Parts: sequence; structure tokens; C-alpha cells
Amino acid sequence: MLPAATASRQAAAKEGETSIMALHFTREEFAARQKAACAAMAKEGFDGLLIFRQESMYYLTGYDTSGFSMFQGMYLAADGQIALCTRSADRIQSRMTSVLDDIRIWVDKDGANPAFDVRQMVEDLGGKGKRIGVEYHAYGLTAQRGKMVDAAFEGWADLVDGSDVVRLLRLVKSPAELDFMRKAGKLCDDAWHVANTMTKPGEFLGNVYGEMLNVIMRGDGDPTASRWPMGAGENANMVRYHTGKETVGPQDQVTHEFAASYRHYHAAAMSTVITGKVGDDHRRMFDSCLASLTACEETLRPGNTVGEVFDAHARVMTEHGFAHAYLHACGYTMGATYPPSWMDWPMFWTGNPQVLAPGMVFFMHMIMLDQKTGLAMHLGETAIVTEGACEPVNHAPRELVVN
Repeated sequence: MLPAATASRQAAAKEGETSIMALHFTREEFAARQKAACAAMAKEGFDGLLIFRQESMYYLTGYDTSGFSMFQGMYLAADGQIALCTRSADRIQSRMTSVLDDIRIWVDKDGANPAFDVRQMVEDLGGKGKRIGVEYHAYGLTAQRGKMVDAAFEGWADLVDGSDVVRLLRLVKSPAELDFMRKAGKLCDDAWHVANTMTKPGEFLGNVYGEMLNVIMRGDGDPTASRWPMGAGENANMVRYHTGKETVGPQDQVTHEFAASYRHYHAAAMSTVITGKVGDDHRRMFDSCLASLTACEETLRPGNTVGEVFDAHARVMTEHGFAHAYLHACGYTMGATYPPSWMDWPMFWTGNPQVLAPGMVFFMHMIMLDQKTGLAMHLGETAIVTEGACEPVNHAPRELVVN
């Protein structure tokens, strides 16, 4: 006997309806997003937009897949028509997760060039001879695939870089998106509790990683778009994931940089746990990180720029005597992202002109790597820009964690 949900979907299909199993926003919200994208295209003088970022596809239609590792493309015409060209493996999934009605399949075979399938889709939607924006900045559009697209459209349409059209729309989150960010933040705090209690002398960090991931998945979260940097001893200075987990020593420093994801919306966090006796240098480094995080959050207000947030970070670090130990960026915007990274644009670095607005969400990470001493210290949390003071969705410890 079929489950009730399956039976109802089959009944809907018999009546010619589109069955959607996993749609996380209302159709009205997707329609508003697509309308805003068309308006943004018009400002750029585009007659259409070729979309290759999975984040953009998810944002505009709900389409949710890991299939972007293979060739696929979406097209949004100036009049609002939208279509997807993907592989047979996503034929059903694209219908089950999105509001799309027009889904084309390119055929896997030796010598296939799906860029021409995409061109045919664009032609069917009136794009021949038009000025079309392209999301060239997309993990799914490798250099080789980008050349395929350019070659297929050469002399047929005018392709222009349109990588920022949807990205800029995604910066300001809707109330529904902010609810997902808050849920991700709660899951992140749950994982933080695990990290801060389990990181003790003799503990294998693989166990810590596993239990942190377990609490997120039990809370209806998702695997994150990036692997988590986690390291002890000298490896605490590595802020990228590395293979090979350490066992925590009796006198140690342990880096935790991780995130929780809810419906692909990410909240990231960062901190350092000390085991054994705390030295004066570690204590000074933590105090600097906390002061810097506080200064960044005080600057994270509407009307200020992203660059000014970084400048607040750099100023505090320098005042505390750690100008040699901080990085040239201290965070980035957060939202719904897919592998290989939860990092999104813009990033906090000096001179970045992006103006902050309510509804934007940022991860601020205070990373200190002191090559003089071999010591590391980190502190960071994710916060929503509001009309006034920012709203943290997760909560970094305000005192150094010592086990």
C-alpha cells in the first residue's frame, strides 16, 4: 500500500498538476523574487539571464540538487518566462523541489554538447539576437563549460557577465529566510555546546566532529556546504579543513570553525578551546578577539559599509598589539549556499563599498595566527543587520573556554 503522501502526489499527477514534495517558500515569494530579478536585469540592460549558480536556482525557484556538479543551466527571460535545462537524473527532482514548469533534458552521450541544448531553450523563450547576462561566477560553470557556452552563443546572442544580478538580490533576506537563519543559529549553538564540553585532554577530535554533526542532523539540519576546520596544537593554526584528526593534549589549543545549515541557510561560528593552564599570551589574544568582535558588531549597522566593519576589526587588533597576527579579511555574508563553500559575497576587507542594509546577514570571524609564538585564537558569530543593533543568531562565548 502506498503512503498517503505518495498516493496524493500520484493523484495530482494524474490530474495534470505539478507535485511539489519539498518546497520551502510560498509560490508568491518565488514569484516576487523572479519579478525582482527581471527588474534588476532591466537596469543592466539585459534581455535575459543565463543562470548557473545553484544558489540562484534555489532562490528563484526552489530547485534543490547536488547535480550542479554536472552541466545544467536555467534561463530567465525579461518577460518572466523561466526554464531549466538539466540531466535525466534531475528530471523528477527538479519537479519535486521547484515551481518550474518548463524543464528540458539534455541527453548523456559521447560527444554531447549541452550548451547547444541551452541555446535552443533560450531561442524558444525569445532570446536569439538579444543581450543576455551570464552567471559566469558559478562553481557549476567550470572554465571548460564556460567556453562551451561562449562558443555555442557566439554570433547568435550578445553574452555579458551578469554574475551579480541575483547575488545582490540574495543579500537582503525575507522574513521567511531570516527565520531559517535563526534556526541555523540555534543548531549552531547546540553544536557549540558539544564542542566546548567534549574538547578535553585525551579526546579524539573525530569524535567531537561526529557528535557536533549528529546534533545538527538530529535537529533537522543539513550537512554544511564546507568541511569544518578543526585542529589541535600546531594544527590549530590551519583555518582550512585538513585530513587527519588529532587527539587533544593535556596542554593544548583547539580551533573550532564550523556552521550549521537549515534548508541550506548557514550560520557559522568560530572559537578556540584551551586545555591545561592558560598562558598570558592566550588570554591577551582572547581579549583582543572579543574586543574586535564587539567593535565589528557595533559597526554592523545600516548605512555603514562592509569595508568599515573590517576597519574596526583592524583598528582593535592593532591597538592590542596584534597587527602582525590578523588576516586581511574578517568575514562575509551568509545565506543559502551549496558546496564547496558556505562563504558568500561580499567579504569584510578594507575599502569594500557595499552598504549595509536591514535583512543582510554576516559571519564575523576574528582569526589570530601568531607566527612569532605559534599560538592561535579565534572568535566569531553570525548576525542579522537590523534597523539598530545587530541580532546575533548564534552566540560566541564571552569568556575563554578552558577544559
